[in-house]
Amino acid sequence: MRVIRAPTLGRAHELVVKMILEKGYVLETEDGEATVEFEETAVTVEDPFAEPMASGHSRFQRRFLDSYADALLHGSDAVFEYDYHSRLCDWGQGLAKEGAGVHADQVGYIIRKLKEAPQSRRAVAVTWNPPVDEDLHDCPCLQLVQCVVRDGKLLMKVVFRSNDMLSAAGANMFALAHLQKMIADALGLPCGAYTHISLVPHIYFVRDSNDITPFCNKGTEISPIPEVCRACGKCPRARSV
Repeated sequence: MRVIRAPTLGRAHELVVKMILEKGYVLETEDGEATVEFEETAVTVEDPFAEPMASGHSRFQRRFLDSYADALLHGSDAVFEYDYHSRLCDWGQGLAKEGAGVHADQVGYIIRKLKEAPQSRRAVAVTWNPPVDEDLHDCPCLQLVQCVVRDGKLLMKVVFRSNDMLSAAGANMFALAHLQKMIADALGLPCGAYTHISLVPHIYFVRDSNDITPFCNKGTEISPIPEVCRACGKCPRARSV
């Protein structure tokens, strides 16, 4: 597993994009999309609210990120195959216990558990729901959230089964850091480190080639693998690899 430690979420986003584009390998997904993929990666930011929380290279800037975070924390009226708010705060779609529908507020559980036992390792929330997700075309990438209290701070660790590190990870990290703060505030604690683990980090280098350009800056910031440059074709480096 590769580990990236960065001073801010924005810088972490830039470093993980650079690593995948420069060291990854090309793989076509089961849906027929071209990706460059890399090994398991963990990104840790000691102060997730240090600025910049978003990379200036990303097309998703603060207004969008604030809206995305609000939807994760409080829900929205938009209709999707799934959403993280309902999976974290109302888990159990399609399941029943003793004849009643299952509605598990996992964020509430994390808060209660850490109030009762601050040293606990059991303050965990999951998103995967086998009876539902095995048949979904678009199923959750985020799988697990764990919060622990150490040295008087609330630390959060999240695990993604798969993560689009170019177009999605910046928003994911931003929103989940705000979830960390919401839980920390409920416990009366400051936020500690945020750790973002992706088991299969990847970038859609054909579909999102326009989003790569600001990070790459015509090959001066990043030197992508040849397949990425040839697919992009926006600078002289593409014609020389």
